[in-house]
Parts: sequence; structure tokens; C-alpha cells
Amino acid sequence: MANTKSAKKATRASARRATVNKNRVSRVRGSVRKVEEAISAGNKQAAEVAMKAAEPELMRGAQKGIFHKNTASRKISRLVSRIRALIA
Repeated sequence: MANTKSAKKATRASARRATVNKNRVSRVRGSVRKVEEAISAGNKQAAEVAMKAAEPELMRGAQKGIFHKNTASRKISRLVSRIRALIA
């Protein structure tokens, strides 16, 4: 339990950040899920549209510190390669 005034304030700030970060993670996961659902359905056009929305969400999440920049780039790369594979 926080005893000092500054520790109590830090606890409140941490709770606010956790809420914001939880929402950001949820937005990223939701956008990636839409891409994966379109890929599994075999709908290339819908997958491309969903990817166009998911890519900025992923990079914004990396920029805001939700996950590492390389993780976001890796996820984008793998999703794009899966979309391209729908042609073949």
C-alpha cells in the first residue's frame, strides 16, 4: 500500500496508463483478427482492406510502447505474405 503522497499519485497514474494501454492492445488485436478472418475465408480483397486499417494500428501500438517496433514489423510482414499467398 502506498504511504507517501507521491506514491499514491504514481499508483493513480499507473492505473490510468493501464486502462489506456488495455484499450490500445484491444484495438490492435481486433484489427489483426479482422485480417486473419478475411485470410482464412480466402477473401483477398477484404483482407487487403482490413490490412490497410490494421497496419497503422500495429505501428501506432509500437510507437506508444505497447510492444516492440520489430514485433509490429514482423506481424505486418507475416500478414502481408499470407495475403499475397492467397493468389497462388
